[in-house]
Amino acid sequence: MTDVNPIDPSVPPSGAGCVDCDASGGWWFHLRRCASCGHVGCCDSSPAQHATAHYKATGHPLVRSYEPGEEWFWDYSTDELYESGPELAPPVSHPAEQPTPGPAGRVPADWASLLRR
Repeated sequence: MTDVNPIDPSVPPSGAGCVDCDASGGWWFHLRRCASCGHVGCCDSSPAQHATAHYKATGHPLVRSYEPGEEWFWDYSTDELYESGPELAPPVSHPAEQPTPGPAGRVPADWASLLRR
């Protein structure tokens, strides 16, 4: 991972979903959690790509998947994937009953055609 430790394992996630999509009434495909501040944002396949926008705005380079059963980290500054890393404050994923894509009630019927590739 990067030379400067951008991970604060004591910070809890900002919520159960993408905080920016929740604020704007949007939806997401998959979620990413900032390892520095806990911001939960949507992935680059999501229409708004809030996790990457958070990195660009803050310089916080590491995110962890916020999907149930996934433990990998991504370093935006080096474009590197890490299969695992330090434990972060719970919860480590969105609630298992929360649908993907989500959240329930805001995902359009044609969601698959709206994903970014």
